[in-house]
Amino acid sequence: MPTSLTLDTARRDDGKLSLIAVGEIDLSNIDAFSQALSAASTEAGSGGGKFTVDLSAVEYLDSAAINALFARADDIDLIANPVLLSILSVSGLSELVDVEAAPPPAGG
Repeated sequence: MPTSLTLDTARRDDGKLSLIAVGEIDLSNIDAFSQALSAASTEAGSGGGKFTVDLSAVEYLDSAAINALFARADDIDLIANPVLLSILSVSGLSELVDVEAAPPPAGG
């Protein structure tokens, strides 16, 4: 059974493209995540820059998700849920990609 994942793209106030993921990213939905990364990379590339992958609302990444992010390391910056910071560090991804911790949820 596929894990719940919602993917959307938007332009931030500064005009930078952002891919926003909500849910969990694992083997059951990695194809959709990889396709969204590829599409965002193509769209951002036409604008001449990197794009942001917003994982603020993601609480779980498996190794397939980490590999997909590694494959796009030259194209992305990350905003990550604080629970993901240790896995991004241990995997070495934070050495290649700018990672910003997401602010805590309002009222939390």
